[in-house]
Amino acid sequence: MIKILEERKEQVFNKGKDSFEISCDKKSASGSVSQRACVFCGSRVVLYPIADALHIVHGPVGCAVYTWDIRGALSSGPELHRLSFSTDLTEIDIIHGAEKKLYESLIGLIDYYKPNACFVYSTCIIGVIGDDVEAVCKKVSNEKFIPVIPVHSEGFKGTKKDGYKAACEALFKLIGTGSANDVGKFSINILGDFNIAGEIWVIKEYYKRMGIEVVSAMTGDGRVNEIKKAHGAKLNVVQCSGSMTTLAKMMKEKYGIPFIRVSYFGIDDMANALYDVAKFFGDANILENTKKLVKEEILKIMPEINFYKEKLQGKKAAIYVGGAFKAISLIKALRLLGMETVVVGTQTGNKDDYNDIKDIALEGTIIVDDTNPLELSKFIKEKDVSLLIGGVKERPIAYKLGIGFCDHNHERKEALAGFIGMLNFAKEVYGTVLSPVWEFIPRK
Repeated sequence: MIKILEERKEQVFNKGKDSFEISCDKKSASGSVSQRACVFCGSRVVLYPIADALHIVHGPVGCAVYTWDIRGALSSGPELHRLSFSTDLTEIDIIHGAEKKLYESLIGLIDYYKPNACFVYSTCIIGVIGDDVEAVCKKVSNEKFIPVIPVHSEGFKGTKKDGYKAACEALFKLIGTGSANDVGKFSINILGDFNIAGEIWVIKEYYKRMGIEVVSAMTGDGRVNEIKKAHGAKLNVVQCSGSMTTLAKMMKEKYGIPFIRVSYFGIDDMANALYDVAKFFGDANILENTKKLVKEEILKIMPEINFYKEKLQGKKAAIYVGGAFKAISLIKALRLLGMETVVVGTQTGNKDDYNDIKDIALEGTIIVDDTNPLELSKFIKEKDVSLLIGGVKERPIAYKLGIGFCDHNHERKEALAGFIGMLNFAKEVYGTVLSPVWEFIPRK
């Protein structure tokens, strides 16, 4: 019998049975092997897709290995981001300090690779030994005439969400340092899409067909010079609210740029994301282009979607993802496929997110914040689900329990955003849930 830890009981909610407000936005409980990642990992996954920047991890080599190629973030040009550089601190460096080693590493790498900017990630050990990373970055920046930006991602007690904040602060130092004179009046920044499997290219093409200019994507297929002039855009469109809302608020305060929250997953949310942008600008041509685009794209995919829906009707699914925006979109997407979501959880959801989840969830759905493998396994078995949707850490749980798994995290190789992404998602769910292999694996 698996029991919920006493201090976690208010982080698990059963719709229709419980009446309390779910507890969230808190540190992981001691003794609970959380599915969350560390502060450094959070900052790295946000900044990593900036393809023409140098990314160097100041700390032991294990930190760099842990996050090597951590996102399926594709680039249309340079691929400097895919190299995982580290200062490779040893015991001697930790005893005597490693500022000199960081300086020499930066000079050598910048001279060789000629990046447009450099991000220096401070790991936990740097917070302990007290290297002045700010001073080293400033010195190198003055000598090499490029932005060298410290990313304060040290912190033993922090979480991935704290890393998102550190990444936003680092990006904010770049924004506004370039000229925005060539930015048009129908212009946006896309915040929180990381070009996993090429998704930002799909989304940019939609906006282009509408008549909207995308100034910068932060950070999918990102470029330093585009980020520098992002302050010229007229609207920020926030796809991943957990990672990028902080930056959107900072830009609103300093540059007066409003922002809206959207999701590019699922038919309804994708259509709403386009319509919301069109309505913001209030241009008749843009609105007409948007209506035409949405109609064309939906007509293309619905015949196949309906085929998969007929086959998947009544199947049960569990969702555990990082951002709540994905969880909400996935519930809707699964419903479109005729499936029931009976377990749903996130790593970084807040009270508003969980209230939104409660509103659309079915009676009896288990809603959980910051779960752990034992809890997740318990809920999956209790609800007798056929599919778990999550990330790399959830995959082994699904396969050990003998159920299908769909990767919806940043390691995946299949584009799931946009209208075509919904079709890809339907194909993957169909192929996974109805695979004959499950007939040969005991479910319990």
